[in-house]
Amino acid sequence: MLDPAAPARSNLAQTGAGMADTIDLRDLAPGDAGWVISRHGALYALEAGFDASFEALVAEIVADFLRRGDPMRERGWIAWQGGQRVGCIFCVRVSDEVAKLRLFLLEPELRGRGIGRLLLTTVLDFARARGYRRLTLWTHESHRAACALYAAAGFTLTSARPVHNYGHDLVEQEWQIAL
Repeated sequence: MLDPAAPARSNLAQTGAGMADTIDLRDLAPGDAGWVISRHGALYALEAGFDASFEALVAEIVADFLRRGDPMRERGWIAWQGGQRVGCIFCVRVSDEVAKLRLFLLEPELRGRGIGRLLLTTVLDFARARGYRRLTLWTHESHRAACALYAAAGFTLTSARPVHNYGHDLVEQEWQIAL
């Protein structure tokens, strides 16, 4: 188990290559917020065709975290590999008993190597260590690999509804897990 109070470091075997990838999980630091916003905007535009309103939402979430975040109960991590940012994930407070997973992103070329599972486990461990009783998240049905990861980790789909957001018809989903 990763120590939720300290920066994490994990060696992950690279699928099919026989070499190890080193992933460093670091706390959000100056300069990271812009990357989180930019990469979400660019990747979601490329992969899902989302318009700029999605990037605006991400900017609002990040700005709120930076302005109001409680470092004792909330945290953002940036995954680094080879001196490059390659992913991120956040745990934010909803109430004394409920936290929310936000801004989970992993560069496409690193998917399927266990790094997403590492990021998710890091948030789950942190939320448990901070005394949260439940962790929730919001996503879209089209993110099938992420939804499979949530289900495998024990999350339950609690709602799904059709919406028109970011220039597309989507099915918005909410998931949760008891901690």
